[in-house]
Amino acid sequence: MDFGLPPIMARGLNFCNRKNPYDQSKIPDLVSSMEKGWPILAYPKNNGTKFWAHEWNKHGTCSESVLDQHAYFQASLNLKKKVNLLQNLKNVGINPDGKLYTMASITKAITDALGFAPAVIRCNTDPSGHSQLHKIYICLDSSGSNLITCPLFLKSGCRSEIEFHPF
Repeated sequence: MDFGLPPIMARGLNFCNRKNPYDQSKIPDLVSSMEKGWPILAYPKNNGTKFWAHEWNKHGTCSESVLDQHAYFQASLNLKKKVNLLQNLKNVGINPDGKLYTMASITKAITDALGFAPAVIRCNTDPSGHSQLHKIYICLDSSGSNLITCPLFLKSGCRSEIEFHPF
């Protein structure tokens, strides 16, 4: 399960400026916070750098008219604290315990807690064939500070029952 920070997405844009790639030297004061607050759980041996680069290159460059790299990652860290998807799921008894939960209950928990429906809940399939909770996408305005109604909704690849695997 990747409970990393949601990408700052407006209008579903991706890879908007390939001439401004991720540069960790622009965020030295945030790296420690990102290692704690935005670990890449799917690849525990990875220190996050490749994933953070992917997030900036794919999503952050679309917000750069408003946010530079430092502001993008700071806004993401702030948003993670504000949104706290994992805690919101735990508050209604949806825990990373290997049990099955309905897609409807996960969607409702997020919508009730945030006031906005997720753009998509993504799943992968484990070796036993179970649909596993993998990612939850929410939409933000271009400042990266406010949740918005998603301008587009994506297909999830999830079944009606989803395993929330421990991590």
